[in-house]
Amino acid sequence: MDFVYIKDVSKYSEKEITIKGWLYNKRSSGKIHFLLIRDGTGIIQSVAVKGEISEEEFQMCDKLTQESSIIVSGVVREDDRSPEGYELSIKHIDIVHISEPYPITKKEHGVSFLMDHRHLWLRSKKQHAILRIRAEAIKAIRDFFDNRGFTLIDTPILTPSACEGTTTLFETDYFGEKAYLTQSGQLYNEATCMAFGKVYCFGPTFRAEKSKTRRHVTEFWQVEPEIAYADLEDIMGWAENLIIYIIERVLEKRKDDLKTIERDTKLLENIKSPFPRITYTEAVDILNKKGEKFKWGGDFGASEEMIISESFDKPVHVTLFPSSIKAFYMKSSPEDEKLALGVDILAPEGYGEIVGGGQREDNLEILEKRIKEHNLPRKAFEWYLDLRRYGSVPHAGFGLGLDRTITWICGIHHIRESIPFPRLLDRVYP
Repeated sequence: MDFVYIKDVSKYSEKEITIKGWLYNKRSSGKIHFLLIRDGTGIIQSVAVKGEISEEEFQMCDKLTQESSIIVSGVVREDDRSPEGYELSIKHIDIVHISEPYPITKKEHGVSFLMDHRHLWLRSKKQHAILRIRAEAIKAIRDFFDNRGFTLIDTPILTPSACEGTTTLFETDYFGEKAYLTQSGQLYNEATCMAFGKVYCFGPTFRAEKSKTRRHVTEFWQVEPEIAYADLEDIMGWAENLIIYIIERVLEKRKDDLKTIERDTKLLENIKSPFPRITYTEAVDILNKKGEKFKWGGDFGASEEMIISESFDKPVHVTLFPSSIKAFYMKSSPEDEKLALGVDILAPEGYGEIVGGGQREDNLEILEKRIKEHNLPRKAFEWYLDLRRYGSVPHAGFGLGLDRTITWICGIHHIRESIPFPRLLDRVYP
């Protein structure tokens, strides 16, 4: 008999099926064993009644420990009390492996212990639900761009130069030369958008930031679209529509998972266009009115972003930052060269920046000047300068941080739970 996934048991009411999974929990009352079985798609209560299965198999149930792997066959019965709306009346049980005493129990465990056992913690209901939501968000992101004429272009993980500043680079030896783990695929996307028009890359990026905040990991995932003949206004619209699309997809497809993690979905249902828009200067005014003595020209940290975003119930666009705190490739405003044509989108509920982007400098002479001002190695950027020599056009793009976005969507406290195996300042295990 072919086995059935628990998510599909509703199709087999009153029929005999086989499920392959693991024991999530159990309880017994003399002549009945109640076994909660999970298989990665759901959890179903399975009932073994003395006399309805062999005596040997009934006694085997006593030996089962949490996370023992088992194969059970039985008849699917409707049961409103069951999490799936069904339960399984067991006819046969086969033990594949008796688990050793499981280290994660119902008692409270410290964060360090849980992170040391992340490979097992993923099996818990909440962590499982968060990562299913993450998977749905990834699919939504790909569908959004694939269905709108974008071409997925994979950009390199190893690069010869910095994109977001030299202080957060992971350096490695590349056959006797220095190379770095990528901070962003943006510079390469600027090349590919000149070939394909609308492109995006989606993958891991790395920042050697010595930050121990709840918003930072050293390895994180970004989706980065880049569009030829686009300006700041264009990509603000694209970013806003992407965020709304992700939220709507998760609300539609992952209701049960959101319920499992006890997320207040009313806050997500409120995320509709248009998002509020403020300038950097207006954001500084908000900070000062709320008692933060923030000087114009400084970059916002986590605490400032939290205060700004808490003033809104939707994500907020913050534009026109000082050029001095933005990357060398950011185009300056034609109305004020001290301001950059860039945007950050801050998530509500104090979750801070989830999108950063802007219009790129498309003038060769200005870009050459910027590279010199930032003390960047000219040789490493000659290919990038070629893009301004051969058919330069206005272009723009942004990066959406997947892990921070999932942290906000799920309403969880720390980013470490948004990614299967987080890499933190003090953690590269497991």
